[in-house]
Amino acid sequence: MTRLLFWIALIILVVMAIRSKLRAAVAARGFDPHAGQGGAAPAGGTRPQARVEEVERMTSCAHCGLYFPASEAVHQGGQDYCCEAHARQPAASRIE
Repeated sequence: MTRLLFWIALIILVVMAIRSKLRAAVAARGFDPHAGQGGAAPAGGTRPQARVEEVERMTSCAHCGLYFPASEAVHQGGQDYCCEAHARQPAASRIE
C-alpha cells in the first residue's frame, strides 16, 4: 500500500514541476493568457504591451461574391472584383 502511495505522490510532484516550468517559460516570453479577460497584472507592475495588429476592411467580388481584403480589389465601374477576369465579366445579380 505504501508503495502505491509513493508512486502516486511521485507522479503528482512530476506533473507539478512540469507545469511550473511551463508557466515560467510562458512568463519569460511576456505572454499573458489572461489578457483581455480581466486577468490580474503580472507581479512586476504594468502589463507588457500587446502587439496590436491592424484589421483590414473586407469587400466582396461583384461577380462571384467571394470576400477578400479591400487592398487586393480590382476596381472597375464603381465595383470591386477579386481578379481581372471577373472585372471583364458582368456583375452577377445576387440577392443578399
